[in-house]
Amino acid sequence: MNTIVIKSIPHNEQDYETCGNYKEEKFDNDQKICQIFVSKLPNWRMEFLIAVHELIEYGLVKHNKIPLEKIDDFDIEFEKKRQEGNFDEPGDDKNAPYYLQHQFATQIEKMLASEMGIDWYKYNGIINKL
Repeated sequence: MNTIVIKSIPHNEQDYETCGNYKEEKFDNDQKICQIFVSKLPNWRMEFLIAVHELIEYGLVKHNKIPLEKIDDFDIEFEKKRQEGNFDEPGDDKNAPYYLQHQFATQIEKMLASEMGIDWYKYNGIINKL
């Protein structure tokens, strides 16, 4: 990975039902760019929390050599099977190929939320309404 770009986008522009996502693009000279897409939220601190979560998760996924395609496939299939009113995150499913990496990133995200004075439950409520 040579470059990381974080973008805040309208929620309906996400590839699937998620508030944060990361992708890699390869260039001719084998350089890679990681793009992190964060859904726009009412304030920048909430977007920052999602961005940090995605960045940490991405780094751990890369470190553990988990193919990004495997993660996307799992997430998309999870969303297809999601029942009305279920707000579970795909990464919280113990069958997720990135379960441990997601859990670690969530712990960091929670600590940051606390440090920044963001109520975790209100924050999740806002995300769930996207």
